[in-house]
Amino acid sequence: MARRDRNSIRKERLIMLASSVFVLTALTVTGVYVNKNNKEEQEDYVVDFEALEGQNTQTAENMMSGEELDTLFAEVGTDDLDYDPSFQEANSQKVENTEEEKKKDKSAEDEKSEEKNQDVSEQSDQNDKKSDEKDKKKAEEEAGMFDETVDTAEKNTTTEEAEAISTTVQPALDFSEEDGLVWPIVGDVLINYSMDKTIYFPTLEQYKYNPAIVISATQGENIAAAADGRVTSVGYDPVIGNTVVMDLGNGYELTYGQLDNIIVSEGSYVSVGDTIGTVASPTKYYSLEGTNVYFMLTKDDQPVNPMSKLQ
Repeated sequence: MARRDRNSIRKERLIMLASSVFVLTALTVTGVYVNKNNKEEQEDYVVDFEALEGQNTQTAENMMSGEELDTLFAEVGTDDLDYDPSFQEANSQKVENTEEEKKKDKSAEDEKSEEKNQDVSEQSDQNDKKSDEKDKKKAEEEAGMFDETVDTAEKNTTTEEAEAISTTVQPALDFSEEDGLVWPIVGDVLINYSMDKTIYFPTLEQYKYNPAIVISATQGENIAAAADGRVTSVGYDPVIGNTVVMDLGNGYELTYGQLDNIIVSEGSYVSVGDTIGTVASPTKYYSLEGTNVYFMLTKDDQPVNPMSKLQ
């Protein structure tokens, strides 16, 4: 092993020596030649061919012959040369970048380029559309600035809308003593109005005053407004169930009880005959009386006999 290392070192030294000799010789010849040329130019460009030929002869003697160099490199051998295992020749079968892969890569690059161009074209079209819309809008605005007809039409439209809003006023409620009421539902009176003496209530099994009338009805029937009015309250009472209170004007109010499916709301205006809800099942306070509608009329919060107003 040691002998082989010594031979390798020897070969390397011989190679280095030969290379140094060759390089030094070439540099010497070049320097002498340049220096000589400079001198010859200074001496009116007179060239001494004999001296130059002598220098070439000397250089040739100092240089190693071709056979000697061949012998030297033969002793070194090819095993000691540097070799890169990762190097692959162009004609090797292990070449990674084959022609087919190159074609595939080129095709992928072309597709990306086409997609990019398409995106740029679409973006350009969108920008053009936006620009056209902006220019059109600006032109319309400028035309409107000098078109008195457009301004007049817009002013008239605004005025008409304002007049429509101002004319939407609340209807006048003016219920008087001479005005009458329509029946909210057709039926018999189960319990009559009585504020001067007590009257018997079957379910409660007691006598008490009654500020309203209790009208028999069928569950699910529609209940109509007995007069024009404005809904002031929609609520629930444990005795008469769901209720609707309506202002008739001049201190008169109507209260409807035992309702279901109420379709009016507080603040709404109702005309006579309009449906306000349907008949509900009776509360427990009227279970023996049966399904009914509670109907009460007041004047300044004082009960009034509705029978005196019903037509």
